Parts: sequence; structure tokens; C-alpha cells
Amino acid sequence: MDNGYWVKFESWRIEPNIRVPHGIRYSVTLHDRHNRRVLGLDNSHGFTPQRKRFGGRKTTWDHRHRRDEVAPYEFESPGQLLEDFWREAERMMAEGE
Repeated sequence: MDNGYWVKFESWRIEPNIRVPHGIRYSVTLHDRHNRRVLGLDNSHGFTPQRKRFGGRKTTWDHRHRRDEVAPYEFESPGQLLEDFWREAERMMAEGE
């Protein structure tokens, strides 16, 4: 891709469970020319978002990596996942992040 960026897609069906109720394990990542992940959407490990004051602790599996930042991601469908990924990837590549 432009400026040496490359992407990696991995997905497989699993039995739906409490952690992955939609039954799809996935990892969609954008890497720079130095092979560093700069963007990723995945559910390969649990993630506990920082809570605000008195909120309960909830571990979510669907999340987004942007450089060193990790935030929850709301998985809706495989199609929406790809749309969200490409929108963010194109924005990051255009800005040269």
C-alpha cells in the first residue's frame, strides 16, 4: 500500500460464548513500513477499560488498538468491522501517522 503500509486479516468461527457472543474471533491490523502495528481491531484477549469514578469493572473482548492506546470497540457485524477499519486506516495513512 502507499508509503509501505500493509494489512493483515485473520478471522475464524468459534462456538458463541459469553466472551464472543457473535461467534467470530478476529484480528484486523494496519502496519507501517517498519512492521509496527499502528491500528488494530480484535478480540484476541480481554481488555478492562479504565473506569470513571464509581463505575463497575467490565472486561470486554472486542477492542481497538491505535498506536499504544486501547479502547473498547462495539462489534456489530463483519461488514461493519471492515468499514470501521478501512475508514480509520485511510484516515491514518492520509495523515501519515
